Amino acid sequence: MDAEVEQVYVARGIEGVRPRFAYPMIRLAHTGPLTIRQLAKSLDRSHSAISQTIAAMRKEGLVSSEPGPDARTRRIDLTERGRALVPFLEAEWRATHTTVAELDAEIPYPLTTVVEDLRRALERRSMRERVLGHLGKPPR
Repeated sequence: MDAEVEQVYVARGIEGVRPRFAYPMIRLAHTGPLTIRQLAKSLDRSHSAISQTIAAMRKEGLVSSEPGPDARTRRIDLTERGRALVPFLEAEWRATHTTVAELDAEIPYPLTTVVEDLRRALERRSMRERVLGHLGKPPR
């Protein structure tokens, strides 16, 4: 689904933006500059995941960083290009949520329930653990 949403961006002439950028960009537009830790907490994501996302966004010219309150932190903010994309990303976000609701109505079980059930199953035993279990012991 993410690849198809990315194709929506391309169809609208937006290059270098991935769906995983939308939520952090929208948050930064509404809060102003945040450290990676603050942004991760506000989005309920891991520091590592947001750090990687920010690095990819920086390469695309969507965010900039400046020294934070101490030497270990950097404050992340949208660039002019990033800020200009936020209205479209907010509209796409709403359209995507509407699309998920339509999908929920079309299938005999809610997609959101499947995602939540899958999340719980992976909390019990991670994808890594499951794949390794099927691979067996490595040869010596």
